[in-house]
Amino acid sequence: MPSDSVLTRIRRFVTDERRGGALLLASAVVAVVWANTPWRATYATVVGAVPGGDALAGVHLDLTLATWASDGLLAIFFFVVGLELKQEVVAGSLRDPRRAAVPVLAAVGGMAAPAVLYVATTLLDHDGGARAGWAVPTATDIAFALAVLAVFGRGLPTPVRTFLLTLAVVDDLLAIVIIAFVLTAHVAVGALLGGLACVVAFGVVARLRRAPWWLLVPLAVAAWALVHASGVHATIAGVLLGFAVPTRAVHGELVGRAERAEHTWRPIANGVALPVFAFFAAGVTVVGGVGGGSVLGSHVAVGVLVGLVVGKPLGVLGTTWLAVRLTPLRLAPGVGLRDMLPVGALTGIGFTVALLVAELSFDATTPDGAVHVAQAKIAVLVASVVSAGIASVLLRRDAARARPADVNEDGIPDDEQLP
Repeated sequence: MPSDSVLTRIRRFVTDERRGGALLLASAVVAVVWANTPWRATYATVVGAVPGGDALAGVHLDLTLATWASDGLLAIFFFVVGLELKQEVVAGSLRDPRRAAVPVLAAVGGMAAPAVLYVATTLLDHDGGARAGWAVPTATDIAFALAVLAVFGRGLPTPVRTFLLTLAVVDDLLAIVIIAFVLTAHVAVGALLGGLACVVAFGVVARLRRAPWWLLVPLAVAAWALVHASGVHATIAGVLLGFAVPTRAVHGELVGRAERAEHTWRPIANGVALPVFAFFAAGVTVVGGVGGGSVLGSHVAVGVLVGLVVGKPLGVLGTTWLAVRLTPLRLAPGVGLRDMLPVGALTGIGFTVALLVAELSFDATTPDGAVHVAQAKIAVLVASVVSAGIASVLLRRDAARARPADVNEDGIPDDEQLP
């Protein structure tokens, strides 16, 4: 049927790393441009619109379109992240602790260094309000980073991409922990327990020989709604639901259900959830808006810029160097310390996850909080563009240089270990 071929082409387009990254960037650019034109009031009206109005107030779902994008659509993206995380732990790059150790440590260092630099930069903020944003520069955007690598890293060995993917997946996992346990102020225990019960039920149904979608979907929606009502950010429900899907093949199936679910939902996450969230989150007004021309000179903005552009590559490179020089750990065959600077620059692309953390770090209902959110978002956008530019140059240089036979310096030629 013609419609099937159209859907196939759309799926192929949005799941391609380069095109998906371009779509994500285009959504953010449209939002930024619109929010800084004479028609910016229209953008603010769209972002603040409340579909359903008072009809949904009774179940605490009278949310603005921007909140639906960050709490609702983004949960689909985190569901895919949960599926990917579980697959990596069960059957992927995180299965072997020795292989996973270095990228895991690099991810930790790549989050700790930006946080430290951010705090150091904001020490001069006398009221202390800026320091609440310490987590903003710790996040990495998987989709955007992989897109830049796909475009400018041609010629680099596949293990370099695997290292970045593993690092970014662990980065996302740690960002999820921060959102759940640090950026959640008040928790309604009853609603949270109800949400967890729905997740458990979802996992049980997902393991049945015939897992009916008409039961899985309501359980997923109920889990999301209850976690949202609990005060914990609703994207956590997406991650937990992803973890609940079985990774290994069951009931004689040839492909694991997590892989099948990822194949189904990744196009929706890449083609709808991420671009729509970027559109609603990235539209910060600078012209005549919050902060005016002094936005990039604020403690928050400088802290985010320094954290992402400097802290991320410094943390990744420094932690990896310490790990391979002071411990028996080694990088995977095909990956060397020389690759860590471009990979570290890629992790400085915060974008979607960093924009979400910026919204959660400050209280936007207060005047100062709203200013800090705007400053953080503008800095995230600028830092992501700068990091992408730096990474593209470093990747081109790295790919053009001849690679030693034993680039990971483990004493065994890489071509004897690579498949």
